[in-house]
Amino acid sequence: MSKLVQQSTEELRKRILEAIGKAVAKGELPEEPIPDFAIEVPADRAHGDWATNAAMVSARAFKQPPRKIAEAIVANLDLNGTYLKPACEIAGPGFINFSLNQRFYVDVLRDIEKLGGQYGRSDYGQGKKIMVEFVSANPTGPMHMGNARGGALGDCLSSVLDAAGYDVWREFYVNDAGNQIEKFGISLEARYLQIYLGENQVPFPEDGYQGEDIKDRAIEFSELNGDAFVHADSEMRRKALVDYALPKNIDKMKADLTKYRISYDQWFLESTLHHNGELTETIELLKSRGMTYEQDGALWYRATQFGAEKDEVLIRQNGNPTYFAADIAYHRNKFEKRHFDRCIDIWGADHHGHVARMKGAMNAVGLDGDKLDVILMQLVRLTQNGEIVRMSKRTGKAIQLGDLLEEVPVDAARFLFAMREANSQMEFDLDLAVQQDSQNPVYYVQYARARICSIFKALANDGIFPRACTDEELGLLTAPAEIELIRHLSAYTGEIVQAAKDYDPASIIRYVITLATLFHKFYDACRVKGDQESLTAARMALCTATSTVICNVLNMFQISAPETM
Repeated sequence: MSKLVQQSTEELRKRILEAIGKAVAKGELPEEPIPDFAIEVPADRAHGDWATNAAMVSARAFKQPPRKIAEAIVANLDLNGTYLKPACEIAGPGFINFSLNQRFYVDVLRDIEKLGGQYGRSDYGQGKKIMVEFVSANPTGPMHMGNARGGALGDCLSSVLDAAGYDVWREFYVNDAGNQIEKFGISLEARYLQIYLGENQVPFPEDGYQGEDIKDRAIEFSELNGDAFVHADSEMRRKALVDYALPKNIDKMKADLTKYRISYDQWFLESTLHHNGELTETIELLKSRGMTYEQDGALWYRATQFGAEKDEVLIRQNGNPTYFAADIAYHRNKFEKRHFDRCIDIWGADHHGHVARMKGAMNAVGLDGDKLDVILMQLVRLTQNGEIVRMSKRTGKAIQLGDLLEEVPVDAARFLFAMREANSQMEFDLDLAVQQDSQNPVYYVQYARARICSIFKALANDGIFPRACTDEELGLLTAPAEIELIRHLSAYTGEIVQAAKDYDPASIIRYVITLATLFHKFYDACRVKGDQESLTAARMALCTATSTVICNVLNMFQISAPETM
C-alpha cells in the first residue's frame, strides 16, 4: 500500500481501538484483551473501500454477538480528520464497512504528482542485501526458451525487490569447471579430429554434446589453427579447444542477455571456487562437522540427515569434486563470504529434488538454509498458428534465446514471460507476441500510455495544456470511472510490496493491465475536454498520474513506453 493508504489504515485501526475503549468505559463492552483484527479491501467494493472483522474476532472475548459489538464500536467511533466518511455500515453478521472521502482521492493524485518516477517505491525491505541468481545456463551450449523465461522472471523480480527497498544483486553462475567442461572438451576434440581424420576414424562419444554449436566451434578452431593440434597430446588439445570455445560461448550468452536488457552485477565463475580454495575449504568443513563418510573410493555427504532422500557424492573415485560439492561452496560463499541476508535461486522445475539438498547443505555447514529460497520454474511451450514450434525457421535448429529475440520484440518477450507465475506451465504464442493490437497485452498497456500522449497533443492544438490544479478542482473527479481509476493508482505501492513478499513479478503485470483497462474505461466514460475548464484540468491531472504509473511499471521492467503507436 502507498504511505497514504498505510497511514490511513493505521489511523483507522487506532480509531477502532479508541472506540472499543470508549465502549468499555461506558460499560457497553466488557474489559477484556482485544484480539488482533484485520482491515481489508472487501471483495465487493459496493460494500465500501475497507472493511474490518474487529467485531467478529472479539465475539468470544466479549461473550457477545458480533453484531452487538459492531454496533457499540460504530456508536463510539470518531472518524473526523481521517480519509474516511463519517458514516460507516454494519454488514452481515458484524463486518464494519468504511468508505473513503474525496480528500483521499485528491491526496493520491498529489502524492503521484510529487513523487513522479519514484512513486511506488518504499523502504519495506529496509536495505537488506538480497541476491537473485537466475538463468545460470550451462556455457557448453546456447541458451533456450527456459532461459528466456527465467531471465525475464529473475530480472523483473530483482526490479520489484529493488522498488520494495531491498539492496538487490543480480548474479549469473557460470559452470566453467567440473564434469560438464570435461565432456565439453571431449566433444570438441572429437569434432575437431573428425574434420581431419573423418567421422569413421573418430567415433563421437556416446555421452558427448551433440549440438551443432559444438561442430561450429570446432570448425572455427580449425580455421584458426589448422591441423596443428591433430597430433598433439589429447589433454593439451582439449584444453586449447576449451580455452577457445568457452569464452566464445560466454560472450554469446552475455550478448544475448544484453539484447534482452538483462545486466548482471556479476558473472561468477565456478572455477573461482576451485582456484581460491573455497571448494576444498567447504569440503573440509563438512568433514570436520562429521557430515561426510567414505564409501567405494568416493567421499559422500550425509544429505539424509538434513531431509534429503539420499546421500550425495562430494568427491568421485577419480578425485574430482562433483557439481553438488561446488554448489555447496558457491552458496556458502553467498552467505558467509559476501554476507547476503537472503538468496533467491530461480531453477527449472526438473531441479525440484535439489532444493531440500541445498537448503540442508547450508544447515550442514552451519548456516541457515531457510534464508535460501528457490523458485521453481515450469517449462515453456512455443506455439504458432495453434501448433507447437520446436525448430527455428531461421536456423532449422532448436529455438534458442538468440533466435527468439530476432523474431519477437524484446518488449513483448519480457512482458509475456513475466506475465505468468513461475510455477505455472506456459505457452508462448509467437503470433500474439508480434501482434500490434489490443489482443497483445504489452501493446494494450503501451497503447494506454500512448493514448494519453495523444490526448494531450490534441488538447495542445486547441491551446489547452496541463496546469497545476487546486484541491477543489481535483475534488471534481467524482465520476465512478474516475474514482475507480484513482483507487487503483493508490494501490500501486502496496502491490509492489506484496509482489516482493510473494516473489511474484507477474502480479505487477496484472496490475498494469488492469490499470490500462481502467484508463480506457475512464476515457470512454469521461470526456477529458469538457465545457468546464476546471474539470478539464483535473482530468488532465488524472491522465498525467495514470501515465506516470504506467511508465513506472514499464521502466521498472525494462519495457519501453512509447509516446506514439
